Amino acid sequence: MNEITSSPVFGVLLSLVAYEIGVYINKKIKLSIFNPLLIAIAILIILLAKLHIKYEDFNIGGQLISFFLYPATVALALPVYKRFSLFKKNALPIIISILCGDIFGIIFVIMFSKFFKVSDILIKSLMPKSITTPIGMAVSKQLGGIQSVTVVAIILTGIIGSILGPILYRIFRINDKVAFGIAMGASSHAIGTARAMESGETEGAMSGLTMAISGIITVFLAPIMWNIFFVFFN
Repeated sequence: MNEITSSPVFGVLLSLVAYEIGVYINKKIKLSIFNPLLIAIAILIILLAKLHIKYEDFNIGGQLISFFLYPATVALALPVYKRFSLFKKNALPIIISILCGDIFGIIFVIMFSKFFKVSDILIKSLMPKSITTPIGMAVSKQLGGIQSVTVVAIILTGIIGSILGPILYRIFRINDKVAFGIAMGASSHAIGTARAMESGETEGAMSGLTMAISGIITVFLAPIMWNIFFVFFN
């Protein structure tokens, strides 16, 4: 049994099967709360716990999946290229929107964390929660945070954003495709971008572009904002 569970193929296949089950349930029930990734995570947790499979063994295959996050993120450049003219027409408001989203996202993380007396190392781990995983892990490492906590925060942020984003846009009757894409990319990174692509190519392109710009801004912004708030709160 140990030989099977410690094989890289085991972790990859288990992850793929769990995700396909999540996709099937999502298509059948057709409610945004039944996010395929959220279902897959729940299935994997239950299976690992019930079968007493060590996380270290499972993660051997998980590391292979993580490796493909980098080329998968780069692949999002294709729809961005097709809709780049939209960005050029609205470059200034888009960049200002992304910058404001990044600044206030980090501020709220620090303020709420300080209110609930969360340790500094956890705050550093949570600050990159709204950017894509590869960049978020790098930012977390740069700040001195815990990368595994950052990954969990990024995944949860993406899932919550992909579920609530479309609901909020229907409630507030916002129909602008560019605005929808920017909001999803800035708040819920790759998972939100995948959801935006389901709505249309324009939404997906703007979300992918926003995700990339937001990641770059956060790399420079997070250390500066941490140093500023460290002076005020310590």
